Amino acid sequence: MIMIRAMHLETLKIFCDVVSWRSFSRAAEANGISQSAVSQAIAQLERRLRVQLIDRSCRPLQLTPAGRIFYDGCRDLLERFQALEHSLLSGLEHLQLPVRVAAIYSVGLRDMGQYVERFRRLDPRASVHIEYLHPDQVYQRVLEGTADLGLVSFPKANRKLVALPWREEKMVVVCAPQHPWARRREIRIAALHGQPFVHFEKNLVIRRQVDRFLRQHGVAVQMVMEFDNIENIKKAVEAGAGIALLPEPTLRREVEAGTLVALTLADADLVRPLGIIYRRTPRLSLAAQRFMEVLHQPDEHNNGQPLYYARPRRRRGTLALQTSATA
Repeated sequence: MIMIRAMHLETLKIFCDVVSWRSFSRAAEANGISQSAVSQAIAQLERRLRVQLIDRSCRPLQLTPAGRIFYDGCRDLLERFQALEHSLLSGLEHLQLPVRVAAIYSVGLRDMGQYVERFRRLDPRASVHIEYLHPDQVYQRVLEGTADLGLVSFPKANRKLVALPWREEKMVVVCAPQHPWARRREIRIAALHGQPFVHFEKNLVIRRQVDRFLRQHGVAVQMVMEFDNIENIKKAVEAGAGIALLPEPTLRREVEAGTLVALTLADADLVRPLGIIYRRTPRLSLAAQRFMEVLHQPDEHNNGQPLYYARPRRRRGTLALQTSATA
């Protein structure tokens, strides 16, 4: 009976992962099983409940009304079970170790604070130490074992590192409040042609991918400055040096304060993928595994996606940045 109940909890977790990722393949990767096994688990669950939970005709996948009710209940049940499991295992030394996270600068403090708060609700004694670094240093910290998890853009796996997708951030055009475009909400990609442009440095993959994106749309910008981090680019744009293309979540503080203006591209899409890296060996501590699960939990205020997830619209000629590298 215990084994059956445990297997049922695993099925509920698989279902929640499918909903979180809106993808059978990503849920399979997150659980270390095949996509076929995920499909079979969901089908068995639907047969047991005698109701359809997921509308598979939509892309991305959508919950049916019954599926939404069941999903909310499953999330609550799994969180309660995790809290109970934590309390039972709280005497184990490896649970009391802090989770060490190295993150690129553009993963904001406010953003990470929400994840840390969720983690602490599961176990008030849990602690997370976050260090913000250059992308190369994030990889170094994880490889040398001084960080359990790394949060990077364009995650790159190798024989020593595992790289998992985390979220995607929509890229938007950013300008100063005094710019002629400041009163607009969106701009067509062709309007960027010939504009003074604050860019990333040439050695960053995001620079090459943005350049490629602009070339594909026949746009040539006038590069006036280049930096190796988003914060300096924002400061240059705020000073009126030019426009830039930056991830929307990294601009929210400035947009709210009125120091920068963000415009959506009306006829093109560009996203920056973020990922989680960790060493293949030794095995992650249970605390680090738990925090990684929290990172993948959906935000109830963001269409069931992880916090600040930006799903690109699907149009002809669009580009999603997926090349493995740092930025």
